[in-house]
Amino acid sequence: MGEPDGSLRLLLQVLWAQLLCGWVMGSELTFELPDNAKQCFYEDIITGTKCTLEFQVVTGGHYDVDCRLEDPDGTTLYKEMKKQYDSFTFTAAKNGTFKFCFSNEFSTFTHKTVYFDFQVGDDPPLFPNENRVTALTQMESACVSIHEALKSVIDYQTHFRLREAQGRSRAEDLNTRVAFWSIGEAIILLVVSISQVVLLRSFFSDKKTTMTRVGS
Repeated sequence: MGEPDGSLRLLLQVLWAQLLCGWVMGSELTFELPDNAKQCFYEDIITGTKCTLEFQVVTGGHYDVDCRLEDPDGTTLYKEMKKQYDSFTFTAAKNGTFKFCFSNEFSTFTHKTVYFDFQVGDDPPLFPNENRVTALTQMESACVSIHEALKSVIDYQTHFRLREAQGRSRAEDLNTRVAFWSIGEAIILLVVSISQVVLLRSFFSDKKTTMTRVGS
């Protein structure tokens, strides 16, 4: 039993190490984008590398933002205006630093919270000899399946967290509007009530003054 346990422990360590390596390849960030502001990010990419840019506006305004992606020569590869979310995949045609920017310059007073995931290249093979001609062992195949399943779980968790944050933001915004509307209705009701009391008192005051003049 000692040798199988050791092999399993070794394979799990390899799996954990490869998962960490997979997370490092790319940039994932959630940041705040002020009104009338523009934020740019840079990534060094090698020719022939497949990349994917995915973004989503989590909170703020109409949940939209401008996005632009440029290659090292300044050529625009991707440009969208006032998008809530989108995904763009491309293959780098040249070496150099690629730039992608998010702009909220069209908004005059609304801050935005933006999430993006910029994936560069493919994950390295789970095992150094995974691409060999011979088939993988049963344990190696199981580890590869677990690896792919965990990647899917991470993606699902990320998207569910974004949806939860966006839903919470919408609920808080709706709650604020309802609170202000309720306060406005209360103020209007108070003003109307006071106006009615003053109006009724003025009627009785005028009648009393008229009777006093007739009696005298």
